[in-house]
Amino acid sequence: MLRDITLGQYYQTESVIHRLDPRVKLGGTLLYIISLFFFKNFYGYIVAAVFLAVVIRLSHVPFRFMVRGMKGILFLLIITVVFNLFLTPGTALVSVWKITITVEGIRMAVTMAIRLTMLIIGSSIMTLTTTPNNLTDGMEKMLKPLGIFHVPVHEVAMMMSIALRFIPILLEETDKIMKAQLARGADFESGNLIKRAKALVPLLVPLFISAFRRANDLAMAMEARCYRGGEGRTKMKPLVYHKQDRIGYLCICLYLAAGIGIGRL
Repeated sequence: MLRDITLGQYYQTESVIHRLDPRVKLGGTLLYIISLFFFKNFYGYIVAAVFLAVVIRLSHVPFRFMVRGMKGILFLLIITVVFNLFLTPGTALVSVWKITITVEGIRMAVTMAIRLTMLIIGSSIMTLTTTPNNLTDGMEKMLKPLGIFHVPVHEVAMMMSIALRFIPILLEETDKIMKAQLARGADFESGNLIKRAKALVPLLVPLFISAFRRANDLAMAMEARCYRGGEGRTKMKPLVYHKQDRIGYLCICLYLAAGIGIGRL
């Protein structure tokens, strides 16, 4: 299951979405996520689903690869649906003992499931089609106005990019350690909750040691390359908007106008 998590991974291929400026993808992803919370009916989600399907098609990233990444949040998705289904007050539809399912609860559960699914897939498209270096440059450019308030924009963007890039690395390391411990007779499945938690100790200790070692190696590599932060640094490949990026912004604006307009009727 750990290998199924796609957040933070980059899928190497050639597509229109891959060639877009990272600022377009970052801004578009943020606006797409925000728009999901403005819809008042399911017509808006249909527009969002169509827009997402078109972007996935243009990205040339296999849809099954993105769906595979949903396995990691399946438990969170189930909890969200169950809580909204049974704890939302309203018109009772089914009542058994103290458990009541309402019409509003079903509507809220379905809505939250759709939102969470689209949110994860939409965010995954951004990381799957953007290299870590471009993602860092895009974040830095978009956060640059915060430099007026003495916010270390370059350092913040660098930390966010490194943290995002470390997700698949740590997941792969966890998978290797887990397989090694299983080969030595470790059991992570049987027993009650306390026993399972204790069984994770042989997994967490080497994982933390490996993470600290990788962080130390990265710090030494950055020092060896005379990294001193963003002040005075130049870009080998500065970000420049092209015609396709302006078209991308136009498509995002058209989606927002159509989605929010239809979704709030």
